[in-house]
Amino acid sequence: MEKDRLKSGIWIQAQIRLCSIANLPTYVVRKGDEDAGAIFVRLNKLNGTSRIFSQTRDMTGEIVWSQAGDGEPMDDMTAFEYLEKQQKYDPDLWILEIEDPQEKYQFDGHFL
Repeated sequence: MEKDRLKSGIWIQAQIRLCSIANLPTYVVRKGDEDAGAIFVRLNKLNGTSRIFSQTRDMTGEIVWSQAGDGEPMDDMTAFEYLEKQQKYDPDLWILEIEDPQEKYQFDGHFL
């Protein structure tokens, strides 16, 4: 049975609010489909590297995150190119960038 799914636009707004409370600057780099756009989170380390995560669902409907780049940080140009490529595949995706040099951001699901 599929679980209720929070609309993408509402999820993004909630993350912006949570990041504001945690004093993490957050930017919507790309606004996607309000209802069901795919979500990518870029954690900018502010040292020339970033980590990119994409949100998906597992077989039970729970939120699951996967990291691009084989689990390693990528340089900012590679991160930019990766996200550009993803936008060509899915023009309805969201990109949320969080400045997080101390890795304080907490994801709302488990990782693949």
